[in-house]
Amino acid sequence: MAQSRNIFLIGPMGAGKTTIGRQLARELGMSFYDSDRVIEEHTGANIPLIFDLEGEEGFRKRERAIIDELTAMDSIVLATGGGAVLSEINREHLKQRGTVIYLYSDLDALLHRTRKDKNRPLLHGEESPEVILKRLLDERDPLYRQTADYVIDTGNNSIRGVIKAIMACLKNNTANTNQ
Repeated sequence: MAQSRNIFLIGPMGAGKTTIGRQLARELGMSFYDSDRVIEEHTGANIPLIFDLEGEEGFRKRERAIIDELTAMDSIVLATGGGAVLSEINREHLKQRGTVIYLYSDLDALLHRTRKDKNRPLLHGEESPEVILKRLLDERDPLYRQTADYVIDTGNNSIRGVIKAIMACLKNNTANTNQ
């Protein structure tokens, strides 16, 4: 398979973007990046602290710059933050610069996976995590679907199963571009 294209993973927090992305990159011999980790490396602060100091808008501004920088690279697998699709320019960069895969999970799976995670500032509001996650899904799911080339359900699928499904999509994508 030609590795001149990027693979961008989008989806809600807890969908498995980082875990899947890291293993997918290893399997494909590509470099892996997690946009949230790159933001933390550039700022020297973790995501919750950035939210505390700069608010969500300050974080989103940093995120737009990092998404632009990373999507301009070649032969990478990128796990984006769950809210990256909120920015139209991010959506355009993702669609134009690689193959976009939406890792979908239902609300129950996301609640289970994020229940003990303290590094997700959007889940620590006055409302319950279930109410917050449902609202985020309702708002973002149409944007994920609009941006994605492929949608893969990670809810009841093993990591290996998700990677096999992604590989099948990529193979299909390569076959379509060679015709």
